[in-house]
Amino acid sequence: MTQISPSQLRAARALLNWSRADLSKRTGVSEQTIHRFENGTHKPETQTTHRLLTALEAAGIDFTDHDGVRFKPDDIMVFDGAERVDAFYDYNYEELLRCGGDVCANIYDETVLRKLRKNPDMHRKRMKELFDRGLITVRVLTTKCDFNTYGYIQFRCPLLQPDSSIGFYVFGDSLALVSYVDEASPHIVVIRSAPMAEGYRKSFDVAWKQAKPPSKSNFAK
Repeated sequence: MTQISPSQLRAARALLNWSRADLSKRTGVSEQTIHRFENGTHKPETQTTHRLLTALEAAGIDFTDHDGVRFKPDDIMVFDGAERVDAFYDYNYEELLRCGGDVCANIYDETVLRKLRKNPDMHRKRMKELFDRGLITVRVLTTKCDFNTYGYIQFRCPLLQPDSSIGFYVFGDSLALVSYVDEASPHIVVIRSAPMAEGYRKSFDVAWKQAKPPSKSNFAK
């Protein structure tokens, strides 16, 4: 996991023009904790550091060697391996918190990535809160699933969807291409590009209109 120093945290906030209150609101970390970390009087727990890093990286910050901070030089992020799945969903949440919008997922077996989340209840709670606030809608095209909506997901089954280990996930201005050859090593590439996200969203809309409600044969066993 990437580490962050007090000077990097101060510099990252300066680049983004965020106050401690802004960072606290986005992460749930108290202003007092942020202040003590930046002044070197307190080293936060790993989970707290992770929340700070996720919010800053989602906003485009890249942490470099020798306590360096810069904006990301490109718009591609890679989440490789099972241990990075939750980091992807944290990024996904931060992006949706920032800009909301229509979330579209197209994946043959929707249960695969769901099984890899270490804290699925937290993910569902956060997404439901965004949905209840009117910030997002969530639609999933899938052939194999348990089809539990959790109060915010809409499901449809495509007329024809190949049994594939490749899928895509559109959220905000980002497009995620997902490959899971086996459950131990999912490979997720996120492309931050509004035009690409919109292009995939339009193709998803066409497939969505042609899809149908799930039948008993679609329920995962």
